[in-house]
Amino acid sequence: MPLYNRRPEPGPAAAKHLPPAAMPLSELLARVRQTLSERFADSYWVVAEIADLTLPRSYGAHCYLTLSDQHTTGRGAQLKAQARATIWSARYQQLSAAFEEQTGLTLRTGLKVMLRVQVKFHEQFGLSLDVVALDPTYTVGDLARLRLETLRKLQAQDLLERQKRLTLPLGVQRVAVISSPTAAGWQDFVQQLREAPYDFALLLFPATMQGDDSPASIRAALDAIRPRRAEFDAVVIIRGGGSKTDLLAFDDYGLAAAVAAFPLPVLTGIGHERDEAVVDLTAHLALKTPTAVAAFLIERLARLEAALEGYGGRIRELAQARVQQETTRLNRRLRHAHAAAQTQLQDHRHLLHQRIRLSAQAPRAQLRQQEQLLTRRRHQLHRAARTALRHQEQGLRLRGRALAKRFRWLHRRRREQLLHRQFAVQLAALRLLHRQELRLAQVHGQPVPQGPAVRLLTPKGRPWKGPLRPGQEFLLRLPDAAVVPARVGGQLPLFLP
Repeated sequence: MPLYNRRPEPGPAAAKHLPPAAMPLSELLARVRQTLSERFADSYWVVAEIADLTLPRSYGAHCYLTLSDQHTTGRGAQLKAQARATIWSARYQQLSAAFEEQTGLTLRTGLKVMLRVQVKFHEQFGLSLDVVALDPTYTVGDLARLRLETLRKLQAQDLLERQKRLTLPLGVQRVAVISSPTAAGWQDFVQQLREAPYDFALLLFPATMQGDDSPASIRAALDAIRPRRAEFDAVVIIRGGGSKTDLLAFDDYGLAAAVAAFPLPVLTGIGHERDEAVVDLTAHLALKTPTAVAAFLIERLARLEAALEGYGGRIRELAQARVQQETTRLNRRLRHAHAAAQTQLQDHRHLLHQRIRLSAQAPRAQLRQQEQLLTRRRHQLHRAARTALRHQEQGLRLRGRALAKRFRWLHRRRREQLLHRQFAVQLAALRLLHRQELRLAQVHGQPVPQGPAVRLLTPKGRPWKGPLRPGQEFLLRLPDAAVVPARVGGQLPLFLP
């Protein structure tokens, strides 16, 4: 072929190079459909992930899927294949029931499945796949593989046993609960604890307990509890029963790692009876249902109460035995003390008789000594009384002079205060009079009048002329010829000290 286009030569030779006749698009697509039908006449098993899913909304409707397959080539490139698929209504009723019975799951977005499909092509709707069979064992194996990978990662990071090493308090009564506020499991949990004879302090941290948003919601609740962990003894994650699909969120690696690394013991009651979720394996203790968690907390407190009662009974028995021993010892000591007292009393009785005989022999000598002592004390008392009287008289004279001096000082001070108050009253009257004159002068815009009673002088002692302005200082001559310094403040004169 030439590397460039050439113009057709004129003449008969140009007719040989006319373009071929075009075919209709429908004929081309019909040929494609026929080729695909002949080439892919059989059905094929394929592995794909459900990227989109439209379930039938009514009986007799069909199920529409979007299948995708993404993988990495040897060169590191990301390849993604995608195709539309259909499960017709009659076949959907059979396949979905069998799939759910064998796997415990319903078809959902993100689920990896193995399907047997037939390739179909329609001139108007394009390429699609008709699903004729589903292999439940592949989906179960894929979920088991993902679960095993999650457990291996947790084991490598020592997260499977971290919660087990935490110490659960003997009496768990302050509980942080992560659950949906509308879940029946939460209501059953609260009801059972309320019927217990013990007082539990519950605080609910709401979270979404099923669906794709469930792991992130539960982790957010754990993050909300972490700064308040000193207020709680343990954390409880509960939800009601559900299908296996609803419980897949509790196999999430991020949620399991968050539970394993939490600083408080975490108890789970997710509501399944057959299998354990990964979160159950990383938690401190996994129980089947919310009511089982409540029963465990109540039973733990009951065992603690029984143990304390047993200890109390044992302490009571030991105390009674000790009291009996001490009573016997005390009685023995009382008998010894009584005998010793009798002996000591007898000794004191003999000593008293001896002292009585001695005291009867020399009473007169002691009487004379007492009489001499009393006489000497009487003379001393008279001298001391005269001396004290002189001191008291001197003290009274000194206090009299001090009181007279204090009275004269108070009298003089009181008189000065009265004079000062009289002068203050006179000065206040003059100030009031002068303030009214200033106001009248400011209202009429006239110079401040100089009355016979009060005169305004400049700071140098000359008569004041002109109006006053705020802040100016002047001298005020009172009627008694006294001069008082003052300053105009606003509309009133302020007298300077």
